Amino acid sequence: MNINDLEKEGIELQIAPETQKLNWKLNTSPASLDEKDTLKKLLTTPPVKKIDLHFPLGLQVTARNLKGVTIKDALDAIYKQFKKKADDELDNPILAGFEWDKEESWTRLIVHQKKEGAPVSKKAKKKGEA
Repeated sequence: MNINDLEKEGIELQIAPETQKLNWKLNTSPASLDEKDTLKKLLTTPPVKKIDLHFPLGLQVTARNLKGVTIKDALDAIYKQFKKKADDELDNPILAGFEWDKEESWTRLIVHQKKEGAPVSKKAKKKGEA
């Protein structure tokens, strides 16, 4: 569907909750993620052909897919902006998820970022702390 039509009809968007668990680094290819099935899922319900992804500092990218924007489409659009950035150029390099705030803008999602991903292993504690 066209997102502008959804706004006219007052149909609210639901964002796939899987986006919050990816711990994806913005400057790495989405193809490197292990969750291949997650990437194929639709980003929103109902599906939209295009959606703007807005970053807190003002950057905006657009994800498009005539069959409905998937999580991979969104990550690809973000990756295009960040693939040339070095790790130390990114304050918050990890995707924390997306937020839809109809009060702010019906036609875009807010991108949330965080400093680091979830810990992979807790075995890295010093031996003396146990």
